[in-house]
Amino acid sequence: MFVDGSTPVPLKRRRHTYVDPMEVESAKAKLAAAKEKFGREIRVFETSALSSSPTVVSSSDDFYEFTAEDYYRILATKKEEKFLKTKKIREAEEAARKSKFTKAVIRVRFPDNHTLEVNFHPSETMQSLVDFLKRVLSQPDLPFYLYTTPPKKIIKDVSQDFFSASFIPGAIVYFSYDLPKGDDVVAANSGPFLHEDVMSLKGLEVIAEQPDPVQSAPEPATVIPPPVTQDPKPAEKKSVKPKWLKM
Repeated sequence: MFVDGSTPVPLKRRRHTYVDPMEVESAKAKLAAAKEKFGREIRVFETSALSSSPTVVSSSDDFYEFTAEDYYRILATKKEEKFLKTKKIREAEEAARKSKFTKAVIRVRFPDNHTLEVNFHPSETMQSLVDFLKRVLSQPDLPFYLYTTPPKKIIKDVSQDFFSASFIPGAIVYFSYDLPKGDDVVAANSGPFLHEDVMSLKGLEVIAEQPDPVQSAPEPATVIPPPVTQDPKPAEKKSVKPKWLKM
């Protein structure tokens, strides 16, 4: 599940349509070339502006009044669990949780509603994401920052790894130039934000994921078996009564 601040973002199911096999192979080749060039799997797609709006989650526990007694009871339970588990057990549990995840799928959303999807290892840090963006931005020399929402929280600690930041198995972060207000900000935010080579990958993952066309096997020729000839039965002999037998 992707993390958009504290709000999960549902992903729409893609419909497969027929695409020329040559176009499918070309899309796969371009994606493979980009992976070889940047050392990571890259996907670029466009998202709706409505998907950036925060989702309001209603609570069904408004009727419950949280008292001071409830607070101290929960606090005591947490302290008890903390003392019961030794440091070695806690470290083992943490290592087991980390081993379940092999990649962190990070989606960087830009002001023009284009999204860049990149795969990282959970042990990599936010700095690796920043360094990667500097390679694919159309204006890498301009200062920028990343943040999550809602509420808006700027990512300042770039030494934190993706697992510790709870960006597992994936997360959505937002991009913004860090410029003083003025004409430069308007010009920078007019886009494009990604380099032309990266923008050329837009939508290729949909084409590359098209299923191979199923070729129907030719119907076997119907063989009509020859008629089965039955051996003629021997003629039945009529019973002839002897002349001497009188009834």
